[in-house]
Amino acid sequence: MKGFWNRTLLLSLAVCFGAHGTELQLVTGDDYAPLTGRALSGGGMLTAVVQAALDRSGTASSLAWQPWKRGYMMTLRGEYDATYPYIRAKQREQAFLYSAPLYVSEQHLFSRATDAVEVDELAGSSGRRLCLPLGWQLPVAVQSLVDQGVLVRHSPRGLNECALLLLLGRDDFFLADLQLGLHALQSTGAARSRFHVSGSVLSRQTMHLIVPRSRPDAAQLIESFDRGLQALRESGDYQRLIESFTSDEVSRRQLTTTAQ
Repeated sequence: MKGFWNRTLLLSLAVCFGAHGTELQLVTGDDYAPLTGRALSGGGMLTAVVQAALDRSGTASSLAWQPWKRGYMMTLRGEYDATYPYIRAKQREQAFLYSAPLYVSEQHLFSRATDAVEVDELAGSSGRRLCLPLGWQLPVAVQSLVDQGVLVRHSPRGLNECALLLLLGRDDFFLADLQLGLHALQSTGAARSRFHVSGSVLSRQTMHLIVPRSRPDAAQLIESFDRGLQALRESGDYQRLIESFTSDEVSRRQLTTTAQ
């Protein structure tokens, strides 16, 4: 019986630590402002949320920055314990367990104030140029409009380029998460009044921390993280943390209704 309890204690300790024996090793990607970014305060809004949730659960952690695809694959192979932020996808769910939502991502349309585009106008927007970074996937309904030739997709390297091309009149609108889009508008240096953010939401998606299912303790890691995240929300610190990364009034109003 003594041997049984010793083995149980060792297993419990192993669950508290990461794959490398001392702390939970996290990885995320750069240039996803304001959600993640090396140069951002606290590593970005969702890095701050993840770290605060881990602190609440009493879990020590370290963070590495890798190109998105590389970090994802290294996590899948067990070289990192967890990665974030990722939306739900059927193929990904076969390989990873998901935490409770870190954040509710609301997709809006961003256009020029002088040529505002709303969600319910998309189907009648024949010939308009839609900007979406290379490698980003469109919602099914919007992709259908591109396939039909109603919209023309243009794919630069990043979202900041989309905002600049919008300002220059080379593209007509882009779609993005509210936070990402507002940050891209800010990157142009132009007055906020020169842009229009759609009043309605195109789609909503939740973002998560993910742990590979191949880990023997994957479920325990997720459970521990979720407890910390729930404690963060119940204390009110989650909302305060989110709001500390937002300055735009549109952003604040939306987050108040969706981050609960």
